[in-house]
Amino acid sequence: MALTLPAIAEERVVCTLAVEVGSNEPLVQDGSCDERISPSSTFKIPISLMAFDSGVFTAPDQPEWPFQEGYADWNPKWRQSTTPASWMRDSVVWFSQRATEKIGAERFASYVETFGYGNKDVSGDKGKANGLTNAWLSSSLQISPLEQVAFLTRVIEGNLPVNPSAVEQTKKLIDLGEQPNGWHIFGKTGAGMPFGKNGELLKGQPFGWFVGWAEKKDRKVVFARLIRFSERPEGAPGLIAREGLVKALSVAKGPLN
Repeated sequence: MALTLPAIAEERVVCTLAVEVGSNEPLVQDGSCDERISPSSTFKIPISLMAFDSGVFTAPDQPEWPFQEGYADWNPKWRQSTTPASWMRDSVVWFSQRATEKIGAERFASYVETFGYGNKDVSGDKGKANGLTNAWLSSSLQISPLEQVAFLTRVIEGNLPVNPSAVEQTKKLIDLGEQPNGWHIFGKTGAGMPFGKNGELLKGQPFGWFVGWAEKKDRKVVFARLIRFSERPEGAPGLIAREGLVKALSVAKGPLN
C-alpha cells in the first residue's frame, strides 16, 4: 500500500511594500499591493489606539481582565488574566472583543471611519450582527497592504483623531526592539483565512501579515508584507511573514541595511 505524503504548504508572497516617510516613491513595492484581505490581528493596532484614546486602556499593564469560560481559547496562552501588553504579545482574541465592546458600536464605527481604515466595513458576518466583535476576523473589514502602509503613516505622523498619548502607548505595545543593523522595529503580525471567489472561507489555506515601521535616527520606513499558503504551514503564518519581511528589507542594499 502506497503511503500518502502530507501536502507541502506553498508560500506565495502577495505583496512586500516599504515606504520612507516623506518620500513619494516606495523603497520596495513587489506584488499585488492593492489586494484587500482581512486585517486579522494587525487590527490590534487600531484597537489599541481606540482603547487608549477612549480610556478603556490606561497603561500597558492596565486594565487586567480575567479569562472566562466561553471566551475564545484555542491558544492555551489565552486562558489567563490578560493586560494590554500580554494581549498584544500573545494576540488574545477575546481581549480584543472585550475592548471593542467597551468602546461601543457607535464609537467603534466612527473610529474606523475617521481612521480611513481599509474598506471601513464593520458590519461583520452577514446576518449575524457581530461586527463589533468580529468584523476584522476574516469577515467584512478588509484592507490592502497599500492601505495598511497609508494608515500606519498617518499614525506616526500624528494625523489621526486620537490623543498623542494613545499613539505613544500603542508604540510601547508593538515595540519589537532594535535590530543588529540599528533599525528599531515596531510591528504586528496577523493570520487568518481568506475568502474564495464564491465568498466562502478557504479553510486550511491561511494568509499571514506583518505590518509596522522601522526607525533609525531621523528616518522612518513603514512596511507591510502579505503572504498566502496553499496548505497550513508548519510555522505561524504571521511569524513567517515577519521573518520574510525583515530578511527582504535587510539584504545588501536593502532599505533597512
